[in-house]
Amino acid sequence: MSMLQNGSAPMAAADGYIKDTTSQAFVKDVIEESRKQPVLVDFWAPWCGPCKQLTPILEKVVKNAKGKVKLVKMDIDQHPEIPGQLGIQSIPAIIAFVNGQPADGFMGALPESKINEFIERITKGKVAPKAQDLLKVAEEALAQGTTEEAIEIYQHLITEDAANLPAVAGLARVLVQTGALEEAKAILAKVPEAKQGDTAIAAARAALELAEQANAVGPIAELEQKVAANALDHQSRYDLAVTLNAKGEKAQAADHLLSIVKRDRKWNEDAARKQLVQLFDAWGPMDEVTIDARKRLSTILFS
Repeated sequence: MSMLQNGSAPMAAADGYIKDTTSQAFVKDVIEESRKQPVLVDFWAPWCGPCKQLTPILEKVVKNAKGKVKLVKMDIDQHPEIPGQLGIQSIPAIIAFVNGQPADGFMGALPESKINEFIERITKGKVAPKAQDLLKVAEEALAQGTTEEAIEIYQHLITEDAANLPAVAGLARVLVQTGALEEAKAILAKVPEAKQGDTAIAAARAALELAEQANAVGPIAELEQKVAANALDHQSRYDLAVTLNAKGEKAQAADHLLSIVKRDRKWNEDAARKQLVQLFDAWGPMDEVTIDARKRLSTILFS
């Protein structure tokens, strides 16, 4: 059955978010696929007038969701078994499958705003039709440790626009966080020279350099023992700060570097203060630890 007969242009080949299914393919297209992201099943028929009203709007919203949800369409005249099993008695009927199970649904033609609300509810607010919104979703995913989701979003944004520097920087930072330093380095190396000074790119590069430094120092426990044994062992304290930052312990890393600056500002050619500045670059100016540590550094330097 052509999608044109359902009142819309064929979009599945263009974006992969929309497709027709059959009774035989239902498990693969819906049940298995819904374990990756929510799948909406549109039960329709060629003779259904409201279906023709709903389908173009539904396809538009799903396409704008950029892969956070997929749409699978089933002609109930051609394939009556599945809708019969699910108790579908009137159409259009939209059933959302999540993790292999029906999770929610609605019947009848709804306006675009209501369909957006439905999809946002199904995806727990992760649907973001605009690139800026997708960047926020990726940042949230990264902060929550959902690195695979963050990588997927950043890669999608880069595919849409290779010059999207925040997305390039974000992907590099995720790779750094997962330990794929060489991949992160390769991505950052592709950034044009004129764009290397971009704030997001600079932050990603700083994060990469810090991770490389962390790989060169000893285990945390050993460094902590050295610092505990000798509070003036600035090198061990410095190495401990680098390692703690690599483990995500930003506040502790800042504490140790500030301690060095307070005790001996000129140690190793001002290395502790310079390292703090690099940490600020990697964390970002609005990060809570950056703000607090910068205030404390200013107090030490200018009091």
